[in-house]
Amino acid sequence: MTTKLRNHERQWRLSSALYTSIVAASAAATVLGLGTAAIGGAVDPVAAVKTASPIKRVIILIGENRGLDHTFGTYTPKGAGQTISNLLSKGIVNADGTPGPNYALAQQYSVAGQPAWYFGAPNAAKSPYNPINLMPQPNTNGAPKAQGSSSAPFLSSLTSELATLEPDLPASQDVLLTTGATGLATGKLDTRVPGAGSLSGPFPLQGPNLTDDDYTGDMTHRFYQAAQQQDCSIANATATNPSGCLNDLFPFVMATYASNSSQGNEMGFYNSAQGQVSFLTTLADRFTLSDNFHQSFLGGTAANHMMFGTGDAVFWTDGNGNATAPKSSLLANPNPKTGTVNTYTVDGNFTGCGDSTQPGVAPILNYLASLPYHPASNCQAGHYYMIDNVNPGYLPNGALANSEGGIPPAPLRTIGDALTAKNISWAYFGGAYNDAVALSNAAVATNPSKPNLSTAAAADPAHALGTAYCQICNPFSYMTSIMGNPTQRAAHIKDTADLITGIETNTLPSVSIGKPDGLLDGHPSSSKIDLFEGYVQNVLTALQKNPRMLAETAVFITWDEAGGYYDSGYVQPVDFFGDGPRIPLLILSPYTAGGKVNHAYGDHVSLLKFIERNWSIAPITSRSRDNLPNPVPSAANLYVPANSPAIDDLFDAFDFTDPPSVPNYLP
Repeated sequence: MTTKLRNHERQWRLSSALYTSIVAASAAATVLGLGTAAIGGAVDPVAAVKTASPIKRVIILIGENRGLDHTFGTYTPKGAGQTISNLLSKGIVNADGTPGPNYALAQQYSVAGQPAWYFGAPNAAKSPYNPINLMPQPNTNGAPKAQGSSSAPFLSSLTSELATLEPDLPASQDVLLTTGATGLATGKLDTRVPGAGSLSGPFPLQGPNLTDDDYTGDMTHRFYQAAQQQDCSIANATATNPSGCLNDLFPFVMATYASNSSQGNEMGFYNSAQGQVSFLTTLADRFTLSDNFHQSFLGGTAANHMMFGTGDAVFWTDGNGNATAPKSSLLANPNPKTGTVNTYTVDGNFTGCGDSTQPGVAPILNYLASLPYHPASNCQAGHYYMIDNVNPGYLPNGALANSEGGIPPAPLRTIGDALTAKNISWAYFGGAYNDAVALSNAAVATNPSKPNLSTAAAADPAHALGTAYCQICNPFSYMTSIMGNPTQRAAHIKDTADLITGIETNTLPSVSIGKPDGLLDGHPSSSKIDLFEGYVQNVLTALQKNPRMLAETAVFITWDEAGGYYDSGYVQPVDFFGDGPRIPLLILSPYTAGGKVNHAYGDHVSLLKFIERNWSIAPITSRSRDNLPNPVPSAANLYVPANSPAIDDLFDAFDFTDPPSVPNYLP
């Protein structure tokens, strides 16, 4: 273990000790019957709102592009009698990260060229990767070669401006913005990975020259590519895997669908058993981790955040809420180009899945029809759904974006609209949002017909961090009901600074959604997982200082998607759009302590269902996924719902039967 890693872990341990003492005080206040309605001597209106549980506030923090096996693949639960489904428990790898006795369970394959796009490759066309037929090897795709000299996030040394440049990181973690460059040319073999050049399966992102404080190569993670990676076919279904998804084409798809690709990064994982992702591991040790929580949409960031915000997929409109078709160049055609194995004809961002004659649609519809529980496609005729990243129709300041590749303003009802209708307070807190608004104002003033935030940032370096605000991560930024209404926008779309202030001043709403900016979101190549840990620590540190609020708050920490990383877990097809691989979900509260692991099947919509049940809110619409029932585990495999399609509401992860006590609250 390197000195750099040891110092990093020491910082987290010091923070954990503070966390222990404050949360213990919080639990003591609850046990002593001090209540939660009066905070700091003032009446707290949020605490007075009737809820189905003792939880009066929810904070949801969402990182970028990390899978469960990728993040917790060697994790061992600390709670008595707890089990977990991961690389280590299945014997795929050993605790030191080396291949385990069941390494073959993660076998990956290549596929001979096929005449059309497939959802479930023909088994006869597949060839196993092995030490002779090597899988694509990890590369440095998109990761920085060297630290920059003048601007975050790649500063070569600490400067007095660093904290100002990134205010959402604790001062003790500012150093993380100055470290982690690869020292290698981008897109080349990542020689920092032990064994790079001869790997044939899952490998640890750990070695003498590689820690969780280093930037690593990115992967493409788009809808039709992710669907191929899962390799689902009813022909491969078994009693324990009734969906027949094999998860065995991860490196192959990424290495073949385009000429400039991410190669074998998909099989990399961090080793929590050897001290990596130490802060997240500490939280798992103390609270509850789900090992059956999934990205809800195959593919990328925007569509998964949209499913979280609406329980549905957004579609192209005429700008007035009416479904219509985009221009043909935006429609996906994943059928391979002539003479290629898997290079898509058009890697578009929209699909008309209500029409089985559209390219790529029939294989998925036929597969869904073959499943014994026949899930509905949830695709409407004449609707063209966004399946990959597309900018919203509004700028962060609410002005029309007028962008060439953006989607027009959308009419979908959101969880925000549902909360507002019930007079339940809520807000979305985006990192660097205030800076993004300033840039939007400048961009509109400069060129109202085609505003450009990057151009505005060049002229206004004081607000340059605004370009790191993630527009596609905010599902509400697409919606006319919120972004098109100045009052709603001002009330509900805010900056991370407002999240911290809300905690400090007891003005935090009932439901808070936090999304870090692009420097801190943990996205491979453009961020690091320890930077996301730092963002989480910043929020929890503020919460630690308000023990009464902490006693009534549930914090959910999750990710938008697995980012293309391999995962060994079961996948339940819910509709045309997903589900996808497992992602981590950490559940922090006085009622989820003890180092437990929750096995109930869930996805992003489970968070909506928790909110709806806790505040007595009906499903968002008649077609949104939050209408699905809670899962009943099957006898053959507790990770598989016997009543598919089904999605958990996460109440079973909490123990509300008795008031929390100090001895039981912190293990």
